[in-house]
Amino acid sequence: MQVTIKYFASIREAIGQGSESRETGAMRLADLRTELLAASPAHAASLARGKSVRMAINQVMSDESALLTEGCEVAFFPPVTGG
Repeated sequence: MQVTIKYFASIREAIGQGSESRETGAMRLADLRTELLAASPAHAASLARGKSVRMAINQVMSDESALLTEGCEVAFFPPVTGG
């Protein structure tokens, strides 16, 4: 299936791009994250399992068990703090 992936803040800076369109066989967000970990060293460092990474599907906060759908938008971003 085709998905659009958006990267924000420090993840975008590390990966060197704000978004990409990707063909994936992943069914869940966890599977997509695993695919991305193998995409490049920058992806692996930014999206590593031990790192705190927030995720959303179609602008709804999601956990790794969330199912992907054809054409969905997936976002990865670091936790944010406010003041």
